[in-house]
Amino acid sequence: MDQETLFTLALGLTSPWEVRNIRFSSEDRRLDIFVGFPRGSLFTCPVCGSKGAKAWDTAEKSWRHLNFFQHEAWITASVPRVKCDQGCGVKKIEVPWARSGSGFTLLFEAMIMIMAREMPVAQVAEIMDVHDTRLWRTLHHYVDEARSHLDLSEVKRVGMDETASRRGHHYISLFFDMDESQLLFATQGKDKETVDAFAKDLTAHKGRPKSVLQVCCDMSPAFISGVKAQFPDAEITFDRFHIMKIVNDAVDQVRREEATTQPLLAKTRYIWLKNPGNLTAKQQSTMNSLKNHKLKTARAYQIRLTLQDFFRLPTRQEGEAFLKRWYFWATHSRLPPIVAAAKTIKNHWDGVLNWFDSRLTTGLVEGFNSLLQAAKARARGYRSTANFITMAYLIGSQLNFSLPT
Repeated sequence: MDQETLFTLALGLTSPWEVRNIRFSSEDRRLDIFVGFPRGSLFTCPVCGSKGAKAWDTAEKSWRHLNFFQHEAWITASVPRVKCDQGCGVKKIEVPWARSGSGFTLLFEAMIMIMAREMPVAQVAEIMDVHDTRLWRTLHHYVDEARSHLDLSEVKRVGMDETASRRGHHYISLFFDMDESQLLFATQGKDKETVDAFAKDLTAHKGRPKSVLQVCCDMSPAFISGVKAQFPDAEITFDRFHIMKIVNDAVDQVRREEATTQPLLAKTRYIWLKNPGNLTAKQQSTMNSLKNHKLKTARAYQIRLTLQDFFRLPTRQEGEAFLKRWYFWATHSRLPPIVAAAKTIKNHWDGVLNWFDSRLTTGLVEGFNSLLQAAKARARGYRSTANFITMAYLIGSQLNFSLPT
């Protein structure tokens, strides 16, 4: 078997394509593979599919291929335009080893997609010796192509949250299928328009806004108004972690105000943000030393701990009775930050109680946010919001990229 036949088989070329020549340069660290076809070969017409189209003329084109050991490999071919007997005119055909408009082979792009999920794109570009802008174009293409085939007709429960795309109050909003644990949609911003954009995208992918019956989100007025406008049949469940964060922030506000007159509270912030079972031995010792000082912060902390029991109750009826008692206690605590937090919860009463019907939290979304922010940190940020959104799809969606193997 000669080397041309060997490389024809290795590349998976089918008739009429064949390897015509191979040139290897150890000095340039490069392997060039020249592909052609015999005179008189017939091709498939790209318009009507007829298999009897003859070559009209050719133009030479090159594609970067997977490395040959440590050497760059390139495929160069004279790509024909064909004339169809069915009257389709003269048309350029597509080669089987690369997609239209790309300077990479399909296998090279498959390698890019695999590597980009595991390491920063800049690092992939350095390893592959390609400018990262070209790699981002490839990533955008495959994400957009895979999303065009999405079928979201079964989406009924949605979780939404925002995450920072870069410094300076720049955000993207993320929308998840809570039943399938996958990212459905990501878009720039965190206002009502992001929910409108998600509803349009859902409809464009065979979904129906009226089929969405439950939504889990924080108490953002933008999200709330967007859900009410776009998903009229959906019940909103306010995320338990965001509810607890509101009370946590109130406890910390009480501590900061009291610390101006109580030096004992210096450097104790994280003690009051933890549950007793999560305290270190040193933190537990500090907590014990503060018990006899009748601190306002300690009262606020106890109110916070008690609210956690709400989420352990079995029924909505028991939950509402418990929440009424807790609300009375919090609003009569004479601790303004705690009173304000309790009134915030009161203003979102039904959405808080909907926990007992949906049992939804945005824990899945928060976990994904951590992975996405870790990827952003490894990459030292992304050049554009579009790149950040593409990376979100690579990490959090279950898109079928139909990559060659």
